[in-house]
Amino acid sequence: MRALGAYYAGKSSDGVSMGLPYRADLIGDPESGVLAGGALTAILDHGCGMAVWDSLNEFKPIATLDLRIDYMRSAKPGKDMIVTAKCYKLTRTMGFVRAFAYDETIDDPVAAAQAAFVITSNSPNGQRS
Repeated sequence: MRALGAYYAGKSSDGVSMGLPYRADLIGDPESGVLAGGALTAILDHGCGMAVWDSLNEFKPIATLDLRIDYMRSAKPGKDMIVTAKCYKLTRTMGFVRAFAYDETIDDPVAAAQAAFVITSNSPNGQRS
């Protein structure tokens, strides 16, 4: 995420938030100046993972099992992107997350995501449980 310039933007009752500054090298369409879909996908995935980690009482390795993104509109050129994600269900081995990406207000999202993460733990002998 460092290569994209993404940063932790805070935590609230809505979940954890990340920011992605608008940069020329992240433009997907040079004519319109719209953010590349891949950059948006990356920050949504990472934000969803952060929401799972925030819900755990300890650090455990996680991996994206499923990520569905509904793109609702193009991002506005020149605007930073914010992702807010919340883990709404946590089990022993899974975390389930909903997230929104927006450039001005969460009420007018660029994209919505639904994700599932597998949660693993490493035992002292190196085997996964």
